[in-house]
Amino acid sequence: MSAADVPATAPTAAAAAAAAPAAPVSVSGLDALFTNPVFAGGIGLAGLGAAAAFGRRAVISGVAMLRRQMLVNIEISKRDPSYTWVLAWLAQPRDNTGFLARRLTRLRNLSVTTTTKSVSPGRGSVPDDVQGRTHADFRVQPGFGRHIVRHRPGVYIAVKREKASTTSTATGEPHETLTLTLMWPHRHVLGDVFTEAHALAQSFQQGKTVVYTARRMEWAVLGKPRLKRPLGSVILDEGVKERIVADVRDFLAAQQWYTDRGVPYRRGYLLYGPPGTGKTSFIQALAGELDYSVAMINLSEVGMTDDLLSQLLTQLPEKSILLLEDVDAALTNRKQRDPDGYSGRTVTASGLLNALDGLAAGEDRIAFLTTNHIDRLDPALIRPGRVDMMVRIGEATRYQAAQMWDRYYGDIDADASGRQRFLARLAELGLFGDSQDPAVPKRHTSTAAIQGLFQFNKDDMKGAISMTEGLIPRTFEPEALAADSSIKSPA
Repeated sequence: MSAADVPATAPTAAAAAAAAPAAPVSVSGLDALFTNPVFAGGIGLAGLGAAAAFGRRAVISGVAMLRRQMLVNIEISKRDPSYTWVLAWLAQPRDNTGFLARRLTRLRNLSVTTTTKSVSPGRGSVPDDVQGRTHADFRVQPGFGRHIVRHRPGVYIAVKREKASTTSTATGEPHETLTLTLMWPHRHVLGDVFTEAHALAQSFQQGKTVVYTARRMEWAVLGKPRLKRPLGSVILDEGVKERIVADVRDFLAAQQWYTDRGVPYRRGYLLYGPPGTGKTSFIQALAGELDYSVAMINLSEVGMTDDLLSQLLTQLPEKSILLLEDVDAALTNRKQRDPDGYSGRTVTASGLLNALDGLAAGEDRIAFLTTNHIDRLDPALIRPGRVDMMVRIGEATRYQAAQMWDRYYGDIDADASGRQRFLARLAELGLFGDSQDPAVPKRHTSTAAIQGLFQFNKDDMKGAISMTEGLIPRTFEPEALAADSSIKSPA
């Protein structure tokens, strides 16, 4: 039977299926997971964890933003001069009265710096019970870690002192940093902190001269600051000291003059003459008179190169006198290789010339060069611009001997009779080199030798006069030593 024979009223199977009521759909696997209480609880806990992590991250970001907006940090490296100043300032006693100050301020980790000095017996106003002893000063300062100090009422400073894992190539010491943190509204306090720290450092060095030495690529303080040497304690020939001091003061007062004319603002001096005549002593006393420090460079030091010398001269400590001693010996060629492994000089003459007056030469500089043999120097070194004034500091003269006598024995030689006998004895021995008597040899002595004689005879001018023969220069040759093996102490 064909499809056409099917009655119209009979529904097809497809139509019947469509017309039948829908059967209930079975629960899927995903719906089953969500309806599972264990799985739903896990999803809830994961959501809470994600929300907590997001909230924590938001809090951290908010705190970081708040710190950036409300706090200010300043980091000080140990290589910066203010590092020791601020450490000493932080160690000063403070007024921590009040509940908040007592709870907040704390210095838990401390370090100590100890300095010692001997108390000379027999002189000064030092009590008898402490004379001859060693006096120690202990300076306590914040150690490594975190601290909080109170600067003034309502102003607190968080301090963090830490040591880095790297070390200095010059000294081998670990790098250190000091971080100060303040509230942003109190940022102006930092200026007060550095001003007070600098003033405190100057008070520690009051009456003293700081000596710097070159350690590879940086300057370092050499030992403890020395007591300033009075300029009057260095006796040079008449008018010599006054002429140099006047020239230095004129240079210091003429900075604007140099700037207006485009002239490099630096001045060089060469002091030459035999050893023991007071060249270095005068430079130290001049630094004390000007309230300057002294920066020394040993040109003969192994590892000192032309490039390093130029770098050091462009980074001189402020208000310092550059001192290059015995430049003739430093520039003299050595053997190809000494027994200690040294393979020749490291600073060349051209390198020294360029460092003193070249493209790499620094400004605002006072340089003193010393030598015992000026004839060994390259004429290019002592031309104007590198050396602007040459002064010979020679053997002791009659004027110097008289001045030194008055300084040591003036309080007990009221009528100057002892000075006259001393000067006459020196002239009799020919130690002034100006004797017209052919029978008297023309000799010379140094101010260092006269000073040694006076120090050997403290408060005993008769002993000084009787030992004047010890000032006669000795010939240190094997034959002379064999003939006269007794050398007096003053010599």
